[in-house]
Amino acid sequence: MESQNQEQYSASRLLHTQTHIWNHIFSFINSMSLKSAIDLNIPDIIHKHGKPMPLSLLISSLQIHPSKSQNVYRLMLILTHTGFFSLQKLPDEAAEEGYDLTDASNLLLKDNPSSVTPFLLYQLDPILTKPRYKVANWFQNDDPTPFHTAHGKT
Repeated sequence: MESQNQEQYSASRLLHTQTHIWNHIFSFINSMSLKSAIDLNIPDIIHKHGKPMPLSLLISSLQIHPSKSQNVYRLMLILTHTGFFSLQKLPDEAAEEGYDLTDASNLLLKDNPSSVTPFLLYQLDPILTKPRYKVANWFQNDDPTPFHTAHGKT
């Protein structure tokens, strides 16, 4: 009995540990999805609509290549899951839902004086993300900063 309990504990611990690692491996997807929403102007489009916006209308409001329209659902799924948008039942439609802003996405609106969009775009710009990929190299050389390792200058 004790061996079985140890195996269950060990399996549970392994699953918890793997989950922790997987969450860190894939956490960049959340940041990149959020950046994509900003680049596509999704928060402002939904805000301008003034009420929950059905996916089909959101897609037609975006400046994207038609072959990519089926992928907007996936982007919105991530952004809804991470709390940047919510899905609301549309009052006029029997089964259709629409995307609405949350407190978090309100802070992404261009006209919001408290907007964090400039900071988000700054932090996710390749000029700053590339050095983050070079930290291990920086530890192995005598460059003054990871930025210098990535870009060859301070």
